Amino acid sequence: MSARYAVTPIMTFALAGLAASAWFSVARADIQVEVNFAQLYELPQDVSTIVIGNPAIADVTIQRSGIAVVTGKAYGTTNMIVLNPAGKVISEQQITVKPRDQGTVTVQRALDRETLICPPSSTCERTIKVGDAPANFDAATGQASALSNMAGSQQNAGR
Repeated sequence: MSARYAVTPIMTFALAGLAASAWFSVARADIQVEVNFAQLYELPQDVSTIVIGNPAIADVTIQRSGIAVVTGKAYGTTNMIVLNPAGKVISEQQITVKPRDQGTVTVQRALDRETLICPPSSTCERTIKVGDAPANFDAATGQASALSNMAGSQQNAGR
């Protein structure tokens, strides 16, 4: 014995709503990345344009394989909108950039703050974190820049 059901317009609307909400929840998987780290994200097919709400918080680089590299640049939340060649929204994700606090120590001297990273079984080293005192921030970024320049010159010398 088979049961027959009458499909009413209200029922059709409800089923369409369920299907749309299921698609939307799948297409809207939020992305969480730590500041100064990258995470891989598989893009939908037929991507033409990617829009980042606030590029100061996160950056996206598209690889030929259809993979996006999402890099956390500063703490906060922004969004990523993916468009097809016709300009229609394929997906939209929220990107949350979190601080990497594991193994960090904050030293507060009156109004001056300095951040150190202290890996297990190693000595603590200066690192930079938004909010550090300008002198500490500038010293750490200057050293990182000098190290990067040295590495670049070594690489060019080997060619």
